[in-house]
Amino acid sequence: MALTDIEPVSRESTAAIIARQLREAIMNGTFAPGTQLGETELAGRFQVSRGPLREAMQRLVSEGLLRSERHRGLFVIDLEPDDVHDIYSARFAIERAAVIRVLRHGDGEAVALRLMSAVEDMATASDGDAVAEADVRFHEELVAASGSKRLGRMARTLLIETRMCLSALHRTYATNEERVTEHKRIAEALASGDEEQTTALLEAHMEDAVQRLAPGTSLYT
Repeated sequence: MALTDIEPVSRESTAAIIARQLREAIMNGTFAPGTQLGETELAGRFQVSRGPLREAMQRLVSEGLLRSERHRGLFVIDLEPDDVHDIYSARFAIERAAVIRVLRHGDGEAVALRLMSAVEDMATASDGDAVAEADVRFHEELVAASGSKRLGRMARTLLIETRMCLSALHRTYATNEERVTEHKRIAEALASGDEEQTTALLEAHMEDAVQRLAPGTSLYT
């Protein structure tokens, strides 16, 4: 194909903008799992016709964030116990691989410093959304530090479902201290260069989340 055949990239469509905003609303818990999304209400809120709204909503159906029920409409997906188990099992596999790469490259101490910055933000967060942002950043930093584009890409595909989990997870803690402590211990183990201890703490962290979100479910089953 010749360069003259390449066409200019079009601006983001209205449907894409709506899809992005709906995705963010699902991710941060504005639309909780199980919420029905009404076309009339959303079209009024976005001040758009139903055409681009329907296109946007179908995008989220294809992404697995909305489910369609015949004669009832569209709903935000519910995260069933099996979904929670699957999400955290996949995350542990990705982040364990990241830890191994970081430590075998001798970067544990430097990466731990970046992780501690996220831990500090978590400790001083004023609300659940800020805690979730810092929590996500901790794990994103860990995966990014591995230098693996594929691990990073896999982690990003889990981001929205992870954020949905984190919004629900925040409500299971009486105080934020326990959550902060879990992340701090992982960062400290990484700084020490102890691969076995770091992965054990990471696994325990994921297992704790699974049991909080889906009582009776375990990472090991």
